Amino acid sequence: MSQTMKAVGLYRYLPIDQPESLLDLEVEKPSPSGRDLLVRVKAISVNPVDVKVRAPKSKTETEPKILGWDVAGVVEQVGADCTLFQPGDEVYYAGSLIRQGGNSEFHLVDERIVGKKPASLDFAASAALPLTSITAWEGLFERLGISATDKDDNAGKTLLIVGAAGGVGSIASQLAKFAGLTVIGTASRSESAEWAKGMGADYIISHYQDFVPQLKQLGLAQVDYIFCLNSTERHWKNMAEAIAPQGKICSIVETDEQLDLTLLKNKSATFAWEFMFTRSMFQTPDMIEQHNLLNEVAKLIDSGIIRSTMTKKLEPINAANLRKAHAMLETGRTVGKIVLENF
Repeated sequence: MSQTMKAVGLYRYLPIDQPESLLDLEVEKPSPSGRDLLVRVKAISVNPVDVKVRAPKSKTETEPKILGWDVAGVVEQVGADCTLFQPGDEVYYAGSLIRQGGNSEFHLVDERIVGKKPASLDFAASAALPLTSITAWEGLFERLGISATDKDDNAGKTLLIVGAAGGVGSIASQLAKFAGLTVIGTASRSESAEWAKGMGADYIISHYQDFVPQLKQLGLAQVDYIFCLNSTERHWKNMAEAIAPQGKICSIVETDEQLDLTLLKNKSATFAWEFMFTRSMFQTPDMIEQHNLLNEVAKLIDSGIIRSTMTKKLEPINAANLRKAHAMLETGRTVGKIVLENF
């Protein structure tokens, strides 16, 4: 006899103020096979990707669509081919965009994109971390090619983080500081500027003003690296002017307009995209790197080098609280991460 579980999902893509935009559901409890883990979900976090996927569109679903790409929980069962985890292990992960999300009592996830939960954090604080940590780590250490371990190599190098107070910026600032870089963050409000400084930014500039004059006031002619976490097209000209010759720019924000890559030509500057779902979406041979980096982040957390970015916690995990969390995210003014705990 099949068992059921609680979940929050949707059939129609609606504005968040409509009750049917996210619904409390009972769905079939899945079983793991292959390299999948069945995880008992303890806490989840919301991200801009949840809002993007849920955004109003005419499409309707025959089976409920479950969102949620930040989970902390306990391994309940393992598939036959699993080698990294066993039942009872405490884990955290972001999951895959091409599978059901984690807003359910139990969730299937490939073990190669799962990390051991930081031992020093509870489930709620841990759930704030996976998606933003993977994005920040891949952006800095893989796309931008910054060394994660050689502080001497990074000494004197500068990183500009556009949108430093958000979820990814909060982790990227901490990782970059640990790696030995000088971090300049952009923020638009005093509250977000204070938060970004608390997360490790050495300096704050405004992303509503030209970058170069502000950098010059800090004694910097240009920056070696730029990590763009906010409106790529709006900041494109500013980034092209601020990047050093042979510097590198990475963005996580898709554009509505064409980017003029010619602006980077004379500087031989590099531009790269970072999308943390690439590995799981295309089942790349190096998928296990997300398992490895989540374990590294957990070690940094447990060593007191990085801290969780949870700023708000809602309980329990249900449609009403998830609608509330989505509405807060849609204001574009949230600082840190919103977490939901317990079904």
